[in-house]
Amino acid sequence: MLSGADIGILVGFGHSSCPYAKLSSMNVIIKPLVVAILTLGSLEGGGDLFAQDSSGAKRDREQRLAEVVKRFPESDANKDGRLTLEEFQAFQKKRRDLLERRESGRDRALPPSHKDVAYGEHEKQRFDLWLPADAGEPTPLVIFIHGGGFRGGDKSAVSRSQPQFFLDEGIAFASMNYRLSDVGPYPIMMHDAARGLQTIRHRAKEWNIDPKRIVCFGGSAGAGISLWLGFHDDLADPDSEDPIARESTRILAAGTMGGQSTYDQFTFREWFGVPDLPMHSALPAFYGIESEADLTKESVRAAMRDASPITHLSPDDQMSVYMTYNRANEVVTKETSQSVWVHHVLLGMKLQEAMGDLGLTCYVTAPGMESNDDPFGSMHAFLVAKAKGDQR
Repeated sequence: MLSGADIGILVGFGHSSCPYAKLSSMNVIIKPLVVAILTLGSLEGGGDLFAQDSSGAKRDREQRLAEVVKRFPESDANKDGRLTLEEFQAFQKKRRDLLERRESGRDRALPPSHKDVAYGEHEKQRFDLWLPADAGEPTPLVIFIHGGGFRGGDKSAVSRSQPQFFLDEGIAFASMNYRLSDVGPYPIMMHDAARGLQTIRHRAKEWNIDPKRIVCFGGSAGAGISLWLGFHDDLADPDSEDPIARESTRILAAGTMGGQSTYDQFTFREWFGVPDLPMHSALPAFYGIESEADLTKESVRAAMRDASPITHLSPDDQMSVYMTYNRANEVVTKETSQSVWVHHVLLGMKLQEAMGDLGLTCYVTAPGMESNDDPFGSMHAFLVAKAKGDQR
């Protein structure tokens, strides 16, 4: 019979209670599947998982297995669309071993395969890269982009367990730095991330990475950069003499924690219905302005529009998005803390609406608004599935 630990093994990661801090390796939630797994372990009197074989129990068991493989396509080892007892048990063991390793702390300080790989001359133009061991075929890649209001943060902000989580799924992992607003205003942050991505694609053969299967995620500013990369027109320059510049900057999917779909102060005010909402303190350095009065300059207004990921959403986009927030959909007033409204779920809901109008998929989760339409159950499961080619 499945134990509570087995359930934890199967459900994987959820999002942190504070999505802008390091994610806990033991924070595991996939609510809809728990009932199915419990039932798998309790069919026919709660004995051994598959001890009974009456026709009714067999049908019920097959139904529950179908639910598991729908939630976790990777459990179907031979990819025939049907989960067998042997496949289920192998998947269960893999998850158990993973959880035990996390609990033991053996992977807390997993060193990157390649540390501080330079993609530019500035000290912040660096990324760390973890590669799966003994991978036969080229592997997908998940890139983490840190937050910090474009004025702080570091690639070391990724939790120590996350590289191992993706490596165990056969997926390479990178954590990227970029120049901050003390160096210069927008668009250097977004362009740095794009250049880092192009560098990885240029060296994909060297690192056995599949350049066509790359997804990004991040918290706050890192979420915004991930969305910007996903929606912005490809920055590749096919005529460039620089081979790195010829590489694509598009990604398959983006995951966000407390992410912003706009960086336009006027849009913030419109969406929240607060005409006098004070300017966020990160925006002056981000846009290279001195005061709120500069927001009315046409050059600044153009920069705000261009920096906003939702501006670049277009009918030819194919990217899907998974957005998580740690606060409910609360009313925003002039007195609301900027740290609250800038990480507000409404910013995800607005993007979800805009993407829906174009037939694109955007999942948004926050306390009190979990959706039954989410087939993944967590951002991490979404990223794994998308990196492996899931077309949902």
